[in-house]
Amino acid sequence: MPRMLCLSGLVVAGLVFLLFLVNMIMGFAGLGSLFNYQSLLMDITFILCSAGLGYLSWSAFRELR
Repeated sequence: MPRMLCLSGLVVAGLVFLLFLVNMIMGFAGLGSLFNYQSLLMDITFILCSAGLGYLSWSAFRELR
């Protein structure tokens, strides 16, 4: 069970990372965005937080082996 929680944390981190990266790129390209492109700072913050979650999930997964 703990391995599944670590893997689900990795999946969630990857999805959040991709979602906000696409949102930021669409805002730069002038194509509109998924969330009306309110703030570049919010996109960067969520990208960094998802990277942190991914790192923590990966390190916890490695300790379970």
